[in-house]
Amino acid sequence: MPDNGDDNTMSISWKNATCSAAAVTALAVTAILSAAPAVADAGHAHSKIGAPAKAETATRAVDVTLGDTFFKPRTIKVRPGETVRFVLRNKGELMHEFNLGTAAMHAAHRTEMMTMMEHGLMTPTGMNRGSTNMEHGSGGMAGMKHDDPNSVLVEPGRTKELTWKFGKPMTLEFACNIPGHYESGMVGKVMFGR
Repeated sequence: MPDNGDDNTMSISWKNATCSAAAVTALAVTAILSAAPAVADAGHAHSKIGAPAKAETATRAVDVTLGDTFFKPRTIKVRPGETVRFVLRNKGELMHEFNLGTAAMHAAHRTEMMTMMEHGLMTPTGMNRGSTNMEHGSGGMAGMKHDDPNSVLVEPGRTKELTWKFGKPMTLEFACNIPGHYESGMVGKVMFGR
């Protein structure tokens, strides 16, 4: 707005601009805060799908191969209440994740993983242990780490384990949520049986 020398006109113009900016900021914060519980619930919904368990309590072990675009096997059968020790072998050239969850949980986790990648906390082959973003909260990353009990990251050539006690029958997947991996086929089904 051109300055016509009238201080009152300029003052009203600045007030309107300030109020508009404040309104936009308030709307953005409200949108973020209203979405946060859904993401937080999805991220902590692992308790609804079962619980982590000690390896010695497992009734059986299931070997899972992680390749750069696949899991082998693609389907794992479990019984309600069963405790399974997953032995995860990464035969690919990239880091992969084995994450148990519902499709909604995986969608929310993929968003978190993308943020971690964008902020340099992860590389295609591993976690960036030298990054200070995680510790100092640069860009809103305070406390961001990969430590959900229903998920394990496995670097290329490494073997890790995850032991899980399954809950009641439901539609579950195991997936790699590193950006682009789920979309390229790194997802399998958990089938409940007797």
